Amino acid sequence: MFGRGSSDLGIDLGTCNTIIYIRGKGIVVDEPSVVAVEKGTNRVMAVGTDAKKMLWKTPGSIHAIRPLRGGVIANLEATEKMIRYFISKVMPRYKFIKPRMVIGIPSNITEVERRAVEECAYKAGAREVVVIEESLAAAIGADIPINEPAGHMVVDIGGGTTEISVISLGDMVVTNAIRVAGDDFDEAIIKFVRSELNLIIGGGVSERLKIEIGNAAPDKNIEKVEIKGTDAGNGLPRRLEIDSEQIREALKEPIARIIDEIKNILGKTPPELAADIVERGIVMTGGGSLLKGLPKLVSKETGVPVILAEQPMNCVAQGAGKYFEFSKGFNNTRSVYDSLN
Repeated sequence: MFGRGSSDLGIDLGTCNTIIYIRGKGIVVDEPSVVAVEKGTNRVMAVGTDAKKMLWKTPGSIHAIRPLRGGVIANLEATEKMIRYFISKVMPRYKFIKPRMVIGIPSNITEVERRAVEECAYKAGAREVVVIEESLAAAIGADIPINEPAGHMVVDIGGGTTEISVISLGDMVVTNAIRVAGDDFDEAIIKFVRSELNLIIGGGVSERLKIEIGNAAPDKNIEKVEIKGTDAGNGLPRRLEIDSEQIREALKEPIARIIDEIKNILGKTPPELAADIVERGIVMTGGGSLLKGLPKLVSKETGVPVILAEQPMNCVAQGAGKYFEFSKGFNNTRSVYDSLN
C-alpha cells in the first residue's frame, strides 16, 4: 500500500489543527485538534472535524476538548488517542509498519513538555520519534535554502504560539516563541464585542469573523457581517452588524505584541545575517499569517520585505515530513566541510 519512505510522518501537532504529511503522498490529514469523549468512561465519541462540531454544544454526558493549549499538550491521554485515530485513518496497517514521526514543537517548551510529546507519539504507535522546532520545520517546508551560510528569518504564527527565528547553516541563530497567536486573535474579538457592543459570542463566531473580515492593516473596502449572540445586559438572544474596521481595532493588541517580538529578534540578529534578511525578506508561515493585511503591516513596521509562504498552514507538517531527507543532505554537506578543515 505504501512505497519506500511512506512510513515517515511529519506532524504539525497544532493547538487548532493537526496536520500530517506522508512522504510521497503529501498532506493526508488536516483536521481540528479536538476530541469528544464520554464523561465517566472516557470513551472517544469523535475526533477532528466531527468533534469540533460538538464544541460548546455538547450535552452533559459528552465533553469536547482541545487537548493542546499554547502549543503544548494539556491532556496527554486525549492527545494520544487523537494521534492514534489520525494515523489509523491514513495508515490502516500502521500496526505492522510502525511509522517514524517527526513532530514540530515550539522552541520555548520545557523539557517536561518535550518528553510529553515524545511519550504521546510512542504510545500512539511510532517506532522512532524526532521533535524539531516549528520554525525550522516551517523553513524546510517553505523550501527556504537554510543550509546556506546566509541569514533567513521565519515567522510562524500558529494557533497557540508565534515562533520567530533567524536560521543559517541549517540551525537557528536567534529564536523565541511567544504564546500569542491565532487563539489570541479569537479571544481579542470576543472581548471587544462584549465590551464595545455588549454582546456575548462564542469561539466559533469569533473565528468566523477573523477569517471572513479580519484584517491587520487599514483597507479602503469596509466589509460587514451579521452576527448573533447573547445580550450581556438582559441575557436574551440578539443579532447585530459588525464591520472590518471594528475587527481591526479588536486585533490591535495581539498583533502589536507579535510585531514587537519580530523587532526584538531582528535587534538580536548579528549584522551580517540581518543584512541577508533585509535582502531576502521575512518569510511568514502558519495559519495566523493568513490574516488579511498582516504581512503588509509587518513589512511596514520593520522596514523589511515580507513574503507569505505558499500554503503557509502546511509548512510545518511538510518540513517535518522532509526532515530525514533534509538532515541527511545537511550531514553530507558538513562532512565535506569538515574534511576541508
